[in-house]
Amino acid sequence: MSEVRNLKSYPPVFRQQYTGIQQNTGLDDTPTQIQEAVDDDAIPVLDFQCLNLGKLREACEDWGFFRLVNHGVPLTLMSQLRDHARNLFSHTFESKQELFTKPLSYFWGTTALTPTGAALSIGSQNINWVEGFNIPLSQLSQFQNENETLVSFRILLEEYGSHLARLATAIFGAMAENLHLDPELSKTYISESTGFVRVYRYPQCSMENEAWGINVHTDSSVLSVLNQDQVAGLQVLKDDNWLQVKPIPDTLIFNLGDMMQAISDDKYKSVKHRVKSNKEKERFSICYFVFPAEGSVIQSSKYRPFTYSDFQAQVQQDVKTLGFKVGLERFRVAG
Repeated sequence: MSEVRNLKSYPPVFRQQYTGIQQNTGLDDTPTQIQEAVDDDAIPVLDFQCLNLGKLREACEDWGFFRLVNHGVPLTLMSQLRDHARNLFSHTFESKQELFTKPLSYFWGTTALTPTGAALSIGSQNINWVEGFNIPLSQLSQFQNENETLVSFRILLEEYGSHLARLATAIFGAMAENLHLDPELSKTYISESTGFVRVYRYPQCSMENEAWGINVHTDSSVLSVLNQDQVAGLQVLKDDNWLQVKPIPDTLIFNLGDMMQAISDDKYKSVKHRVKSNKEKERFSICYFVFPAEGSVIQSSKYRPFTYSDFQAQVQQDVKTLGFKVGLERFRVAG
């Protein structure tokens, strides 16, 4: 095992438990859920410059997950963001807490956050080997910290957010066309104003077979768009098998969230995925999430009408009382 270069940058709970950790996923520990992932190159690849609606429909129905190439996001911007993230994560734990103040926030040990960006309380048995920065893009202008590194980071994030909003809106529009959604209603099903970015670091973990960077979950979003570095770890569930998502330079990973599954009447699936820890290397990723407009009511034959706020409140309650997210099943119509 390689030595951690900057242990002081790790949250105290990681330093204390670096030599070993036990976790409880809060999900069924069936053989499907715990088997080792296998490498696979079958993940659908879509070209944004010549988007094929048939291939998009197949990817959404069969995978809920695909790679996007020729996306138009400047490669230098993607690289600079990752470099800035590495630099910021290398700061001491205490300085990261001081730097990332409202509306931004710094979190660790869990990705379950309140609407304000604060981490929900978790038990020591539920710790995820992850830390991150939560960034609501519509509120970036309110962040006035004059730290030079953070100012540069904010400028890069604003540009990146514009590119990702463009991509997400276009991809959702193609999905809506495939699903024959009502145009007026579908306009409210995705809103640039709801977009936020989370920047993740998955620290080295000495017990990689006993700790997860992020446990098995589905995203609550309409769409999530991932920009990952070259360290493997992301795994996606397909046909009861876990597939390792190989890092491929200059591509973006799209995955469908719970809102998209409800919008599509279950034709498209909110894909289960997880992140494996690594005892040799740290892993960094940047994920953009986008949701329905505030107050937009999702109409579905499979679920009772609800807004994203309704869904979010229920998820928060379940995490607090049960320790894990139940999700769409709370809203499913009986029968």
